[in-house]
Amino acid sequence: MAGDARLLHRSRHVTLPSAPPPSANALSWRRFGNQGVLLDFDNGEVASRWCRAINESPLDARARPGWRSVLVESTMSPSALIEAISALPLGTVTERVANEVTIEVVYNGDDLDDVAAAISMSREEVIARHCAAAYTVVCLGFSRAFPYLSGLDQRLWLPRHDTPRVRVPGGSVAIAVDQAGIYPQTSPGGWHLLGHTNAVLFDPNRDQPSLLQPGDHVRFERLSA
Repeated sequence: MAGDARLLHRSRHVTLPSAPPPSANALSWRRFGNQGVLLDFDNGEVASRWCRAINESPLDARARPGWRSVLVESTMSPSALIEAISALPLGTVTERVANEVTIEVVYNGDDLDDVAAAISMSREEVIARHCAAAYTVVCLGFSRAFPYLSGLDQRLWLPRHDTPRVRVPGGSVAIAVDQAGIYPQTSPGGWHLLGHTNAVLFDPNRDQPSLLQPGDHVRFERLSA
């Protein structure tokens, strides 16, 4: 029987070290729609810090994190918005309370053997490396509550399937490129399927419908089939 999720503990709030704000020219950005800008960053952790800084500020703006980007929507003009964002005190941003979550997995995925062959490993080593990594939820996308996880062992990096599957079962634990993830619901998808979990990633009846939130820490634990 595939596993569930265990919430281990909550971490404390911590304040990030002080850092000087960048100039407007230092931020990489582009227009997005009629009332938005998309900020691009080198990694998801930096993007998450900027997202929190914007949402905690008094700016007339709403920020949403992406894998290495932040979408900011505002009634301000793009140039004025970028100037205002650049002046934010990034070093005083307070980290959110991050959950430590263990996801129990039965490693019986349809792609497990193909992944092992593609990277010249045994399936046991693929499983061991997948379980050994410490992951961070960078953002939620493309379907409701789908977690994009950083921290995947570089030896497991593989491109997405050239042709996505029409149907990936909900609960599938998967990898693609430098990301790990879990399909919350049955949907199309092009990631490599390693296993399955019974963890409920989205439940509209919970106080917090999504089990995982950006910034949470995740580990995978093997269960016997």
